[in-house]
Amino acid sequence: MSLPSFIRPFVGSEIRTVEMHTSGEPARIVYAGYPDIPGTLLEQRSLAQSQHDHVRRSIVYEPRGHRDMYAAVLRPRTELVEAGDAHMGALFLTHEGYGTMCGHATIALGRFLVDCADESTFPRRKDLRFDEQTGEVEVRLHAPIGLVKIRVPAVKVDDGFRSDASRAITFLSVPTYAGPVYLNVPLREELRWPELNGVKSVNLSVCFGGAFYGIVQATALGFPPSLAKPDIAALGVAADRLKRAINSSHSALGRLASLYAEEAPRYVYGIMITDANSQDDVPVAPGCLGAETGIYFFGDGQIDRSPTGSVVQARVALAVAKEEMIVGESQTYHSLVSRAQGGYKGAFVGKAVEDFTTPHGTKGARVEVSGRAYYTGASTFVCEEGDEVGRGFSFDALVGRGSQ
Repeated sequence: MSLPSFIRPFVGSEIRTVEMHTSGEPARIVYAGYPDIPGTLLEQRSLAQSQHDHVRRSIVYEPRGHRDMYAAVLRPRTELVEAGDAHMGALFLTHEGYGTMCGHATIALGRFLVDCADESTFPRRKDLRFDEQTGEVEVRLHAPIGLVKIRVPAVKVDDGFRSDASRAITFLSVPTYAGPVYLNVPLREELRWPELNGVKSVNLSVCFGGAFYGIVQATALGFPPSLAKPDIAALGVAADRLKRAINSSHSALGRLASLYAEEAPRYVYGIMITDANSQDDVPVAPGCLGAETGIYFFGDGQIDRSPTGSVVQARVALAVAKEEMIVGESQTYHSLVSRAQGGYKGAFVGKAVEDFTTPHGTKGARVEVSGRAYYTGASTFVCEEGDEVGRGFSFDALVGRGSQ
């Protein structure tokens, strides 16, 4: 992790990271070198956007990152940490900007924080407790969406405990809302795609769990039901145009406004395409009703390699609202990566632990999401003075790729 001595004379500041992945989706955890931003976590997020976005670009963009890179920045001082309610705060960095919640990064952060005994990095590490009965450590993470509780499997060692990578990590979601369960979105001619074969609207569901997620079956978009060999490029075009159609539709956004509190954002952040009505034989984790595969397109066209923890929350809440699942039942959710690897250990498991109905009449659920995260390395990033390219660039933006 330390820089070779011959490099040091050429650089000033350094950013240090631990590299992880959750079901193949990168989780670059920034633990040193990020600006010391004051205020509440949401104020820190706002200042990061307005004053320090060059740091995000240098971490997430090429040449250090790529289009689908994802990073999380430790924030050891937030209002919930100082009140004793959280052990650590985090900001989520994407190619597009700053997320409010991220399931795969939450799973990775849980493991990292259990293993990080350096109090200069994690001042409240000493407050973590090993539960002898469950063999787990609870980590309370302050995410921009709120407080997220993570249960990290652990084993005792001479000087305390460390994570147990053989068992899945589980986080309890913030309240997640299902609705509109059925939303018909008209498609202007310029937003249609060839596979629709003349169809002028699409039916989908929209859920909210920190952001709005569109959930739609592949067949509703004109594609085969199976995602065994998907046409990623064509699905990406369909997802992008559907999201643009929703976000430009006064009637669709009006439906969202009528069902949710005023503070909820008024746009759909990503589209999850599922094979829910296919007959594919997909590996099922023990204790689950069944399994399905999904591809999540989010931000400005990123594709999640993991099954997308925050959208697993939404899919479980939706299944409960549609009476396809009840509290206490679990479902296995695969990404293309976990499905291709075979077995169920790369998948996420979603379990409904509570259901409710809001004053607006929207059905919702609290969901436990389980998955595994692994270390892939550690990095020290620098940028030489005068290296304009090294500040970060988006190749897609340079060549005009993006919304289609």
